[in-house]
This record gives sequence, C-alpha cells and structure tokens, in this order.
Amino acid sequence: MENLAEGLRLPTNGLDYAILAIYFAVVLGIGLAARRSVKTSLDFFLSGRSLPAWVTGLAFVAANLGATEILGMAANGVQYGAYTVHWYWIGAIPAMVFLGLVMMPFYYGSKVRSVPEFLLHRFGPSSHLLSSIIFAVSSVLIAGVNLYAMAIVLQALLGWPQWVAIVVAGFFVLLYITIGGLSSAIYNEVLQFFVILAALIPLTIVGLKRVGGWSGISDKLTASHGENFMSAWGGTGIGSSNPLGANWLTIVLGLGFVMSFGYWTTNFAEVQRALSAKNLSAAKRTPLIAAFPKILIPMVVVVPGLIALVMEPTIGQKNSDLTYNDAIPVLMRDLLPNGVLGIAVTGLLAAFMAGMAANVSSFNTVFTNDIWAAYLKKGQSDRHYLLTGRVVTAVGVLIGMGTAFIASSFSNIMNYLQTLFSFFNVPLFVVFIIGMFWKRTTAAAGFWGLLSGTVAAMVNYFWLYKGGVISIPSDQGANFVSSIVAFVVGALVMVAVSYATRPKPSESLAGLVYGTRSPGMEEPPAEGDDAWYRRPALLGWGAVVLAAICYVPFSL
Repeated sequence: MENLAEGLRLPTNGLDYAILAIYFAVVLGIGLAARRSVKTSLDFFLSGRSLPAWVTGLAFVAANLGATEILGMAANGVQYGAYTVHWYWIGAIPAMVFLGLVMMPFYYGSKVRSVPEFLLHRFGPSSHLLSSIIFAVSSVLIAGVNLYAMAIVLQALLGWPQWVAIVVAGFFVLLYITIGGLSSAIYNEVLQFFVILAALIPLTIVGLKRVGGWSGISDKLTASHGENFMSAWGGTGIGSSNPLGANWLTIVLGLGFVMSFGYWTTNFAEVQRALSAKNLSAAKRTPLIAAFPKILIPMVVVVPGLIALVMEPTIGQKNSDLTYNDAIPVLMRDLLPNGVLGIAVTGLLAAFMAGMAANVSSFNTVFTNDIWAAYLKKGQSDRHYLLTGRVVTAVGVLIGMGTAFIASSFSNIMNYLQTLFSFFNVPLFVVFIIGMFWKRTTAAAGFWGLLSGTVAAMVNYFWLYKGGVISIPSDQGANFVSSIVAFVVGALVMVAVSYATRPKPSESLAGLVYGTRSPGMEEPPAEGDDAWYRRPALLGWGAVVLAAICYVPFSL
C-alpha cells in the first residue's frame, strides 16, 4: 500500500471537485446540526441512547464499510477469488445475528457505555483495564490504517501530497466528531453509506459490461486461475491447496467462528452504534438490520476486484507495478467519466472517513470512560468528562496519523487488519463467551485468559509463522490459525484458573451471565416494536437463510 502504481492519476475536472466540496459542506452541516443535542457526556458518547433502529443499523454497516474494507476486500477478490465471500456470509452474518439476539440484551440491559465496561462488572478492574488498553491501542491502529490508505489513494488518483490528504480528511473527521459527538458520526455514516453505494454500483455495472458480464468473468478467470478460483468451497478439503491457503475447517472455525464472532460481538466501534439505540428492541435490531445490506456488499466490492483482475491480469504479480490494493483505483481510472468520477472519489473518501470516524469515536469513549474516569480522574463533573472526550478525539486523530505508517509493509491491507483482529478481538471474545455462559468463571480467569490469548496469537504469527517454524501458505491462512490458537489457549487458561480461584457470589452475576436477569434487561416494547416484521428472531434467521442461499451460485 506504500506506493500505488504510477499512472493511476484520474482526469478530474471542476465538476468532480464541486461534488467533493458539496460533500464536505454537508458533512460539516450534519456536525453543526448534531451539536444542539450534545448537552451531557452520554449525549456525546452514546447519542443519549435516543436513535431509531434504522439509523443505528445503517451506521452499524457503514462503520464497517470503510475504505479499508472496500480496497481490502477488492484486493482479496483479486488475490483469493470467490473465497473472499466467506468474509461476509460465514465471517459476518452469523456473528451479527448472535450479537443482536444473544449479546445485546446483556450490553444494553446492563446500561454500560462500552464493551470493556461490561468486563468490569463481570470480572473486575484487572480485566477491565487490560481490555480498555488493548481496545484503545487497536482503535487508533485501525483508524490510522484508514487515514494512511486514504492519503496514498488520493495521492495516486488526484495528485494530492500525502500530508495534504491526511490533514484535510483528518481535520474534517476531527471537526464533526468534536462538535457533534457520536450523533454526528452516526448520521454522517448513514450519509456515507449511500454515497459509497452511489460510487460502487456504477463502477460494478460498467465493469461487468466491459468484461462480458458474470459469464465473462467466470470463463476468463477459470481459464487463467483454475476452476476453484471462482468457487467458494472448491479445493478447501483438508490437505488440498488453494489461493487462500486454508481448508474448510480453518475457514469455518478460524474465520466463521473465532475471528468473526470475536470481531462482531466485542468490537466497540460496531457495538457502540447499537448502544446508542433508543431502547432494547432497537438495540437488538441494529446488527440484524445491518446484516441485510452486509449480505449484498460482495456484489459491489468483491466483484469489482474480479473485474479488475480480468482487465489487468498482471495485477498483484511481481513483474507488475500494480498491487492488489490497486483494484478499485484501476477501475475508476479506466471506466468512469467526469461527474460520475467525482461521485466515485467522494464515495471512496466517505468510506475512509466512515471507517476512521467509527474507530476515533469508540476510542474517545473507551479512553474517557474506561481509563480516564475509572482510574485516573475519578469523581469529576460530567462537564469535565465531556471536555475530556473532545480533547481525546483530537488526540486519537493525531495518534492515528502516527500509527498509519505501520500498514505500509502490507501489500494487501485486509491481511493487516485481519492480523490485528486475531491479536485483539479473538482473545476478548473467548473471555466474553466463557464468562457469559459459565458462572464458575472467576475474575482472575478473565484477566489471564485475555492476556494469554493475545500473547498466543502474537507468538503464532510472529514466531511460528513469520519465523518459518510452521508452513502456512498465506497471511490470511496464518490469521485463521492464530485466531484458533488464541481461542484455544485463552479458553484452556480460563478453565484452569477458574478452578484454582474463588468465583464471584451468584447474586452478583445477575444480568451478566446467560440465564440470569437484572432490572433493565426486560422492558416493554415501544409502540410498533411488537410488529411481526420487527421481531428480532425473524430478522436474524432471515439473514442467516439469505446468506446461505447466496452461497449456491458459488458452490455449483
């Protein structure tokens, strides 16, 4: 990602820049409008828990649909072919449904402001502080990836110097979050969701027409890359080789269970959107509503990657100056006229800003509530914490600028992100899932399970895989294995430590362990929430069935 290919410069004109300017003006307008609703720290960090489900649902999917997702999954499409759909239909939808149906009642019902705060109630201060630090670090790392990737892309496409792109986008994200808090971020994410689709849909349609439709893609890539390249499950038998470097077991367990559930159920950048919903019913429906557009995202992200590979067969190869990350920029350069080009550039910029804003807004919440207010400055006024949140927002943006360059060594930024998820999210998930379903789990077990899982994932990736001790065909395959290792080690440590230490009294676990209830976990549905089409179980199972059906064309 450090150097996009030469010759990607787009022939932009005044119309394209006018569209970009209008977008920036609207973004700031939303921030100024949201400012009027920010009177307390709860308003700033969680929108006062007042937003409707359709808004939080679209923000939920937009927060994930950053440019790292767009560029990274298109890059995966080029590098791994149809195997990339696993990140959506098995690597996202089941976990999103589990979050909505099982975990949101605990998160929302306990009235916590963040995911780490839930660990404080369940396990105590040691696990809480460790998870807060881990999440704060991962948030600014991922925010930095978005900012750095955006700067490199805008330099290649528009000729902007990197520092100009970083300052411009970072300034606008900083401004609208500092002014309007989470409400500003969420309503901008809703806008950005539609802007992103307005950019990607024309790109996909024009690209399909250029390469002869889906049959043209299938025929050309099957001929050049083998019959399994366009199959989701072909060549994934244990002992078989494939571009992904993973078999069905590591796909199902590593990606579909451990990594996926670890990300979607514990990543506060996503969960924060659901916590801002107006009631428990809306909070439960937030990830379930988001699941339906998420199912269809491969059509405008993975498919363009395949189109780019047909149009530029050397992309990503050693003798080419085009990297995997160039897939979307190549299509924008070759396919789009002015005007539409401006929308596409704006959509790409919106995606970067959405991804960065999601992580910055979650960083300021965790740092302020779970580190500053909990351990450094206890008992201060609400106004003090509101001001702290605004200051920390600026700090998060600046740190993100500094951490962004860590991603420069990865030619596929999705590989980098998945590595971070295996280090940070999977150990959190094992602590959550065991602590939530096993009353015997102790406070010490939560701390040591989280620490051991994180260390185990890093040891597997840096020492065993990168050090050549074990042979894994690809970085993504290594990430799947690291996730499984982190889960198994964390779980074993938690079980062992739990039996060696004293558990909490059962009465202190009300609302924190499955099968228990506490005040607030059950509330009467708001008017209209009991309609059949709003029932969480129907939405959740409907999404799972639809995702399974989508596999059919890629499994024949």
